[in-house]
Amino acid sequence: MVACAVIGAAVMAAVDEIVFHQILHWHHFFDRSTSTVGLVSDGILHTAELLGLVAGFTWYADLRRRGALSRAHARAGLFLGLGGFQLFDGIVDHKLLRLHQIRYGVDPLPYDLAWNGAALALLAVGAVLAVRVHRRPPARRSQ
Repeated sequence: MVACAVIGAAVMAAVDEIVFHQILHWHHFFDRSTSTVGLVSDGILHTAELLGLVAGFTWYADLRRRGALSRAHARAGLFLGLGGFQLFDGIVDHKLLRLHQIRYGVDPLPYDLAWNGAALALLAVGAVLAVRVHRRPPARRSQ
């Protein structure tokens, strides 16, 4: 579950960076300085997400090679990682540390509600999947 949570967090970081930083130009990872610093911070985020993907998939491949991979745990972990990253970003990065907002020049409340609501939905899916896999008999958990 943890291996796929790492993958999920890295995938959500990539979606955030590609869509909101690069395509829409809504913000940089760190917006409290110059645009050059913002671009460097995006590069650091991109490096971290790539390292997360490599580490997560290496761990996943090792579990699979050893026959220890549970697809049900993997699915739960993926959703927990996706939602966990998004909620951390929405609460810690956006509100507590104020590294950036989702979008500038507009009322941030609808964006915050949508961002954190989507995070909670992803976490809820992951939690339901995790509970379901732990309620299965041990022989069926590797399915």
